[in-house]
Amino acid sequence: MKVAIRDQAVTLGRRSTMVGIVTQPVNHVPGELPAFVILNTGLIHRIGHHRMFVTLARRLAAAGHQVLRFDLSGIGDSESRGEALSPLESTLADIGEAIEWIAKTGGARRVILLGLCSGADHALVYGRSDPRVVGLVLLDPSIPPTRQYHVRYVAGHLVRARSWLDLFCGRGRFWNTVRRWAGDQSDELLERHRLRLGDPEIRTFLEKAYQDAMGLGIQCLAVFTSGFPHQHNYRRQLLDAFPRVRFAGQLRLEYFHRSDHVFTLEAERARLFDMVMGWTAQTAFVEPAAVTRSFAAPRGLHATAGSAPQNA
Repeated sequence: MKVAIRDQAVTLGRRSTMVGIVTQPVNHVPGELPAFVILNTGLIHRIGHHRMFVTLARRLAAAGHQVLRFDLSGIGDSESRGEALSPLESTLADIGEAIEWIAKTGGARRVILLGLCSGADHALVYGRSDPRVVGLVLLDPSIPPTRQYHVRYVAGHLVRARSWLDLFCGRGRFWNTVRRWAGDQSDELLERHRLRLGDPEIRTFLEKAYQDAMGLGIQCLAVFTSGFPHQHNYRRQLLDAFPRVRFAGQLRLEYFHRSDHVFTLEAERARLFDMVMGWTAQTAFVEPAAVTRSFAAPRGLHATAGSAPQNA
């Protein structure tokens, strides 16, 4: 039987300056199933690329879930916080206020955070600080390079004619690196906003974030695509990057070989939605733990800019 759902525009946050959409069954029963909170990808507002979050929210609602997708402060329809906070501190404060809103207004006791790219990173970082977070759906989250990553990266470029052409024409990452060594600052802006995942401090921080999430019983669905080759290029990279993390039965790891970073192909998007729906239905999420969670981010970790806004 088809479940009737509804979308409702809401304002939320401590000062009611954030704008979101709550999608839920018409006869929603508060607290029965975990609620979903969907986070922005960089500067893309709450609809997501190709309206993917709109479609996913409605599918989840048809299965009985309450779903909140909202714009972080300063993005889309949400006002700036107007406080002296770093980008990451502002984002984490926004997520906390959004969860507090859906807990009080919608009766949500358990929450699953879902995000793509920077949204996935923010979901992971925040998840340890709130006992109501029982699940994470991480789409192309940041992971450090590994030995196998470098081998695959170099091998892949050696067989591409374009790579050799760039080399002879003075283009590409190799020559960008050479120019930086020579003191050329033309790529300084790009480098300033690129998360340095090879930095030992950031690697340690991310490893600790996964360790904490697993230790708290948080279930995790991590989906990687072939559309982010400058960061990851094979399925097991997450496991190889953090060999000390005991993921045990709490991690479902998937790799989309034919998908770009934003799931442009309709078939790949549908496959992703089916996977999220199946994982959610089959996973036993714990009850919120009565513990206090906290985090301390390294200096190099900050909210990234991501992609340009998309009109809708």
